[in-house]
Amino acid sequence: MTKTARTAVITAHGQPSDPDPAEAALARLAAEVAAHLPAWDVRSATLATPGRLEQGMAKDTVVYPFFMSQGWFTAKVLPDRLQGRSYRMAAPFGLDAALPALAAGAVRQAAEGQGWPLAETHLLLAAHGSARGPKAAEAAESFAARLRPLLPRCAVSPGYVEQAPNVESAATALPACSICLPFFAQAGDHVKQDIPQALEAAGFQGLLLPVTGALPGIPALIADGIRAAARDQTAAG
Repeated sequence: MTKTARTAVITAHGQPSDPDPAEAALARLAAEVAAHLPAWDVRSATLATPGRLEQGMAKDTVVYPFFMSQGWFTAKVLPDRLQGRSYRMAAPFGLDAALPALAAGAVRQAAEGQGWPLAETHLLLAAHGSARGPKAAEAAESFAARLRPLLPRCAVSPGYVEQAPNVESAATALPACSICLPFFAQAGDHVKQDIPQALEAAGFQGLLLPVTGALPGIPALIADGIRAAARDQTAAG
């Protein structure tokens, strides 16, 4: 008898104003994650597409929140939408203990590619932030704190889209040897429009990296997070 595959659903906020591109991007990521989980049925669903999350659920599904913090969506919206279903929630992407080392590697590689010594490089962490609660900024600040020991003598500072200090003010007067890492899971309007516009307004002359959720090594990291949640689910009975 063939063993039934475990189900995992990677879920993200998506783009309510234009759901299809973000939905397609998340589906591509799910396919990359599936390559690391051959015994799993790995699905994807953004919250912006009505009903897609609920349709993707199966018995004892592992839900992987492709979010940067344990905020409103992971702590309230997802549990409300999944009420009455059997599932295990993995830790949010942005809180994964392995993510700082992966991001630090990308920053070091980018600096080396430009010929910039780390001691002369400034890293701007461009994050979402929120005027409605502290969780988003707390996650970004925690991430920055975990990055600093991994990037010796590289200055690391955050800037936010929706709270102070905003990205423009944080980027103003940064040295030419600066790297901006968008602390976002998906490349929505904030990453494609708001952050580049803020950097341009600040006269930023440095390097803008891909969104954190698109850095090399992310599919394997997500697969590890799904496995860890499944182990916890099994241990809990």
